[in-house]
Amino acid sequence: MDILRFLGIFLVLCGLYATQTEAVCGYESCHETKPNMINIHLVPHSHDDVGWQKTVDQYFYGHRNNIHHGGVQYIISTVIEELVKNPDRRFIQVEMSFFSMWWAQQSEVTKNIVKKLVDEGRFQFTNGAWSMNDEANVNYQSVIDQFTLGLKFLDDNFGACGRPTIGWQVDPFGHSREQASIFAQFGYDGEFFSRMDHNDKDRRLRDLAMEMIWHASESLSDLKLFTGLTYRHYSSPDGFCFDVNCGDDPIVDGQSYDNNVKSRIDDFLSYASTVAGAFRSNHIMITMGGDFQYEDAAHNFKNMDKLVKYINERQSSGSQYNIVYSTPACYLNAVHKSGLSFPNKTLDFFPFASDSNSFWTGYFSSRTTQKRFERVGNHILQVAKELSVFANLPAEQQKVNLNRLRSIMGVMQHHDAITGTEKQAVSNDYDRLMYDGILGATETSAFALQKLTNLPNGEFQTCLNLNISECAFTKDNADNLVVTLYNPLAHTTKQYVRLPVKNENYQVTDDKGRVVASELVPVSQQIIDLEFRETDTQYELVFKATVDKIANYYVKKVEGQSAAQPIKAVKSVSGETREDGETVVQTSTIKLTIDNKSGLLKTVEMNGVSENIVQSYGVYRTWDSGAYLFRQYHQGDFVIQDGDVEFTVYEGDLVKEVHQKFSDYVSQVIRIYEDRETIEFDWQVGPIPRETDFGNEVVITFTSEIESEGVVFTDANGREMIRREKDKREGFTPELDRQPTAGNYYPITSRIALQDSKKRMAVLNDRAQGGTSMQDGQIELMLHRRLVRDDNKGVGEVLNEEKYGQPLIARGKVHLVLSPADESTSAERHWVKEHHLPLWAFFSKNAGSTSSPAKSLPSFDDFPNSVHLLTLEPFNDDEVLLRLENYLDHTEGKVVSLNIRPLFDYLNGVEIRETTLDGNLPLSQMKRFKFHAEGSGPIASEPEYYTASHTPLAADYSQEASDFVVTLKPMQIRTFIVKFK
Repeated sequence: MDILRFLGIFLVLCGLYATQTEAVCGYESCHETKPNMINIHLVPHSHDDVGWQKTVDQYFYGHRNNIHHGGVQYIISTVIEELVKNPDRRFIQVEMSFFSMWWAQQSEVTKNIVKKLVDEGRFQFTNGAWSMNDEANVNYQSVIDQFTLGLKFLDDNFGACGRPTIGWQVDPFGHSREQASIFAQFGYDGEFFSRMDHNDKDRRLRDLAMEMIWHASESLSDLKLFTGLTYRHYSSPDGFCFDVNCGDDPIVDGQSYDNNVKSRIDDFLSYASTVAGAFRSNHIMITMGGDFQYEDAAHNFKNMDKLVKYINERQSSGSQYNIVYSTPACYLNAVHKSGLSFPNKTLDFFPFASDSNSFWTGYFSSRTTQKRFERVGNHILQVAKELSVFANLPAEQQKVNLNRLRSIMGVMQHHDAITGTEKQAVSNDYDRLMYDGILGATETSAFALQKLTNLPNGEFQTCLNLNISECAFTKDNADNLVVTLYNPLAHTTKQYVRLPVKNENYQVTDDKGRVVASELVPVSQQIIDLEFRETDTQYELVFKATVDKIANYYVKKVEGQSAAQPIKAVKSVSGETREDGETVVQTSTIKLTIDNKSGLLKTVEMNGVSENIVQSYGVYRTWDSGAYLFRQYHQGDFVIQDGDVEFTVYEGDLVKEVHQKFSDYVSQVIRIYEDRETIEFDWQVGPIPRETDFGNEVVITFTSEIESEGVVFTDANGREMIRREKDKREGFTPELDRQPTAGNYYPITSRIALQDSKKRMAVLNDRAQGGTSMQDGQIELMLHRRLVRDDNKGVGEVLNEEKYGQPLIARGKVHLVLSPADESTSAERHWVKEHHLPLWAFFSKNAGSTSSPAKSLPSFDDFPNSVHLLTLEPFNDDEVLLRLENYLDHTEGKVVSLNIRPLFDYLNGVEIRETTLDGNLPLSQMKRFKFHAEGSGPIASEPEYYTASHTPLAADYSQEASDFVVTLKPMQIRTFIVKFK
């Protein structure tokens, strides 16, 4: 941008309206509309993917436009320049990751110009997250984090006028109820999106139900959110794309022979009339923009100015159309004032189908290893944030590393990142960024642990390849090793730890010098055979750790009876040695039966119930699935393996393992631990074979005799469960003739379950995956995909991942829980938390502890069992952000209370204030739109609002401890800012 020219324009304009009343932001900045007309809200916007066909940097800088045209830095610059020229114009900025990059490059002059535009409501932030996140594969913790990051950036730079009030999720491929719940907890007034099952949309168009009131929580009744579907995706109307990269006719006026004002305005109003026929109020929103548009914003705004001018001129001739530059917030404000009723929505918008052969359910499982890597990133981010607070690290030791990982985690939530729908080169770049961010967070964690433990010189190294039993710190010598374990959960946890070691005798002791029971377990042959594995260790040392927040365990080589001994195989069955009968494997709490003939799991006994459960793997042989779509070729192309499984049983005192080989590319270890009431399935899939015309998609299956009657329960982003009924949807009939399986697939981010009147079976997973129950009593999760065609939905590339020069091998874990149907599912919630945020291990050489005392940490064990420490992180130089969650739902738990004064004092708190979920708005100031639902009684004469459902906590150090009591309803999250000395 030519700053001098820009500044000149700005100063001239300042002079033109300096005497006018000072403009204000928010709803007061919206243009006036007309009550007896159809008001067209023209919404200029650019949808800018944070990586997709190009990397984040390539999209920002406009590099590699031969791949995909897009240069976000030019979009923002030229939009700002055009907004300055005309105070009527508006624009919404959505992705904070891109805007923050642009902002960092601007002069103070430019920043002041932008601040003025924001203060006048002309440049308006919408959504406000680091990226426009996917809604299927994300965990709610990461969604909250990336909104917190984006909204804090806006608050720091623009104050109250920068705060969005609208969720703008126009491009994700299906929509989650939990996302709506999160928006409501931010204090947002509503949300808009553009993708919905084609049958659902057709029905809503007929019934004037394109806008609705979403009941976003079964446990929290006040979480209702106005939700609207855009009429035509998020792009400009056909024929009215005025972007420099489009070929549509401009509006030609004046004395030109090509003057086309009448035809152009006629066509636009014809479209507006059609849109108006689908909505209840006399306000309609028409988006003007698309992917990476407005790179030369003068083209766009010059023609939109003419639309506004010539449409409104027709009012003098009796036209009933009024058009204004607007934003989604201004549109919703007008709808709110209309006092109309809207239909209710209670479930979600999964799966999304764009036609009868296109269910967008493949991306639930695409790029499975990256989906797991994202969970690892979240894990270490929570660890590093908590440790930074406890150690009170200097700002320079935490800000850079934490913000780097916060930023890349925000990028990874993007709807073409965690979805696996990006090009391979972009996926590689995401991995690079994630790896750098994780290393930085582990460095920050090490600084903190040097202050918090009695090992001020400890290395506190991290091993990121433990999933293939590889650790550089232990591969040559595990003698005199200190394993420092950090527990990111609130309550003391007991978990088993596994360390890759050589076949030597070891002893494990705790901080008090007590010997801890341990044993050596052989690594599966399939892991040992991995060509890229850079170690020859063939055993893992297993011991059970008890950790409040931080605990050290010491490993040394010893001889004699006290040493951990390798456990031996007690039975091995291969194709040549098969026999009739069964093999029983059991601990004190779980009993498994393996069928010798097939080699498959046959029965499970645990939690006082027994059930025939056959666990196996299946393969979909698919023709035209893609990164987005899952398309079964025909029903006969799905086969579940029913035998020929080789297995070996290893039995120790702490753990029993069944090592199984299903085929050349599918193997697993079934693992049960003493005193653990879940069954672990450690799976390995790949390289998946691929034919010339057919890909393969591998699923894990659990087949029981539970009479589930077509009903399965799936989680929403790791929070509440949703009841799914096979072949059915809320409010419409789906087309399932061509793709009955894909049309019954749902996103599973933490668990899937089914039950009858007696028993319940739940499967808990370690990453986002697609899942379903196509037969009563059966659960399947898709683990890995290798395909042969692109599905023509935008990425333009076949999903055929390679690593180390060969087709990708994927590894992971699922856990099985069998319980009585009348038992609370609260135990499942506990396991979900523990699997999502397990102990994180750091490694140091034992040089002998020093006399330096370890800094005491607060204990959270006084918190009620259902209270989760969702967030504890540095917020500002003298502030900490704290979130507490009652993670049980209304069927599992009850209202609980706790006193946080001890934590407040530990943090040297001066004062504490409660905010909305994102941490950036005092809860006392929250006032969000309340809309009237059909059938809910008379409509109020004045607009209604939601405010906080409880008195927000606000206290300082001088007040009594009783003023620090926090009460949490089931599923409630409360957010606080603690200011410290």
